[in-house]
Amino acid sequence: MDLAQLSPAQLKELVRGIVDDRLRELLGDPDLGLQLSEELRARLKESLSSTERLSGEDLADQLGLRW
Repeated sequence: MDLAQLSPAQLKELVRGIVDDRLRELLGDPDLGLQLSEELRARLKESLSSTERLSGEDLADQLGLRW
C-alpha cells in the first residue's frame, strides 16, 4: 500500500482502523472467559424479569453523582 496515493478520507479511515484495533488490544474485556457465579446469575435473572426501571438521573442521585 502506497500511503502517498491515499485520499485524505482513505488515510483517515486507515488511521481510525489502526487506532480502534490498538484500543481493543489495550483495553479489551478483562472479564472475557470468566464464569458468572450462580448467585450473580440469579440476581441478573431477577433484575431482567423485573419491570421496575430507574432513569440515569435517578440512579445518579442514589449514587450521589452529578452530571
